[in-house]
Amino acid sequence: MRDTRESRLLLVLLIAIAFALITVDIRGGEASPVDGARQAAATVFGPVENGVAAAVDPVGNAIGAVRASGSRHDKIAALEQQNAELKARLGSDDRNRSRVRELDKMLKKSDAGQYGIKAAEVIAIGAAQGFSWTVTIDAGSKDGLKRDMTVLNGDGLVGRVTTVGPDTATVLLANDPDFTVGTRMESTDELGFATGQGSRPLSVQFLNGKAKVKKGDRLVTFGSSKDKPFVPGVPVGEVVRVDPSGGDLTRTVYVRPFVGFTKLDIVGIVVQAPREDPRDAVLPKKPVKAAKPKPTPTVTVTISPNGDIVDTHGNVVGNIHQSASPSGSPNPSGSPNPSGNATPSADNAVNEQR
Repeated sequence: MRDTRESRLLLVLLIAIAFALITVDIRGGEASPVDGARQAAATVFGPVENGVAAAVDPVGNAIGAVRASGSRHDKIAALEQQNAELKARLGSDDRNRSRVRELDKMLKKSDAGQYGIKAAEVIAIGAAQGFSWTVTIDAGSKDGLKRDMTVLNGDGLVGRVTTVGPDTATVLLANDPDFTVGTRMESTDELGFATGQGSRPLSVQFLNGKAKVKKGDRLVTFGSSKDKPFVPGVPVGEVVRVDPSGGDLTRTVYVRPFVGFTKLDIVGIVVQAPREDPRDAVLPKKPVKAAKPKPTPTVTVTISPNGDIVDTHGNVVGNIHQSASPSGSPNPSGSPNPSGNATPSADNAVNEQR
């Protein structure tokens, strides 16, 4: 058809008629005057639609298959990602075993000291308060935590709780310069105060300037009034250096903490103090020193020109010429020598030498 003015008018007229029929059909509802025409059109064009559908279905199925394939690919990718995450969790078996050992050691410590503890995990280092040495743990007021509670792990004293939120808490570590804890020395009960020095050993001032302290002595917490902020008996550290007293009223020593503050993971917050002071019960047992081997005595003998066998002390213990009787049989040990003293045979002397 040529693009003329008449054809354009016809197209506009047909569009107007189509809109009019659509409007009449919508307003008529089920009693639409064009319903008969629609049914007639369906009768005429139905077979054509089926044929077209039959021809198009393979293409549609192929498109659906491609779409399903993409969906399956997405599911496979998601499963592979989940599998990778699971492998990452299971792949750290060494770390999991290490954490289990750490938790087990901490539970043994709490059992020895009769501490009621709440286990928590260190989730962050440092805090908003600006402390030099702090950590954030994943337990808070919802878990029964309060300010000024003792924090420990399987090695000893970690620190104390300073701030508490609903789900997290901040712990000031024992090596922080603002940290001070009362200490008691193992066995001698000498009292002192330990102060953190960052990465250096703790500085401990004993109240007794003449306290007898030596390298290797161990300290535990003395405890606080009403067990806050510190419960008694928690291992603190081991003396590594002792300064000369110099006649001062106090004496300063340096203590290496039992806890490694740069590798904290699982900690325990003491939510219930022990009924009695555990004293030194929480300290690890000292290694037993191996007994020194007893020296084996040795005997050195010499033979003089006349055949006498002389020991280290110059005593004559035999004579090689008298080691056998005239008949050729061995002379029994202890037979009289020319001087009339009983002496062992040469064989026995040699045996002694061996």
